[in-house]
Parts: sequence; structure tokens; C-alpha cells
Amino acid sequence: MSKEPKKTPYITTILNRKARHEYHILDTVVAGIELKGSEVKSIRLGRASLNESYAIIHRGEVWLENMQISAYEHNHVEQLDPKRSRKLLLKRDEIEKLRLKLQQKGLTMVPLKAFFNSKGILKIELGLAKGKKLYDKRESMKSRDTERQLQRLKQQYQ
Repeated sequence: MSKEPKKTPYITTILNRKARHEYHILDTVVAGIELKGSEVKSIRLGRASLNESYAIIHRGEVWLENMQISAYEHNHVEQLDPKRSRKLLLKRDEIEKLRLKLQQKGLTMVPLKAFFNSKGILKIELGLAKGKKLYDKRESMKSRDTERQLQRLKQQYQ
């Protein structure tokens, strides 16, 4: 018998697509997240969203605000608020480094993606970010479009 890896029908990565458009990402940190059992099941089914979410440091702990996790339909034990605050799990020295960096003007913590690691544990990738101005957004869109056009031309002449 050969041991093949199990193929799961679950969506295991949830992206915050707007984050890289709205912010300059200066640094990234991977953190664990404290969840209830039914929330994990909903995330495995892809019923979560990181849009409009952000992280804050409150009383020496990092909290994820506004992350939408829809209710798991087979959970009849307790009803959870879909946008409740969720505690992120980081070491004290990591939290202190983030706190010092956040004291700089205009920086914020934005979740970039949620994924399951090789052990099946949900992790959140946080980005230390600075907001882009409108002209920065236009410039990044323009450079992305020109890069796409160059790739197309390369493919045509190969």
C-alpha cells in the first residue's frame, strides 16, 4: 500500500486582495489565531473573508478585528458573531517589535492571507503596511499593465 497525501476539497487559502493595492507592505509576520471549532470548519469550506479587516494591539495582545467568518450550518450548539474580535497568537518579543513599529506615523497591521500550514493549523499572515496615495495606486497599476504586455510580446515571438 502506498501512502498518498489526502486530497482535501477545502479552500485552504483566503486572500485579502485589496491589501496590496491599498498599502505598501513593509514587513510580514505569521501568527496563529484563536478560534472556536465551528469557525475552523467554516474556514475550511472557504466561508471567510479578510476584506476590511485589520489588527490592533490592546493590552499587550494582538487582536484581529472585522474578519468575517460565516456561521457553520451544522453547528447548533452556540451562535457566534461573524465579525467578533479574534486573538492572534504571537510571542511577547514579536508583539513588542510590532508595537514599536506601529508608533511610527501612518503604519497599520493588515491581514494579507489566512492559510493552513502543513500540520493543519490556521495561520494569518499580517503585513505591516503604510497607506498608498492615489498616484501610487495608479503608478502600480500602470507598471503591472506594462509588465503584462511585455510578457505577452515575449510569448508571441518565442
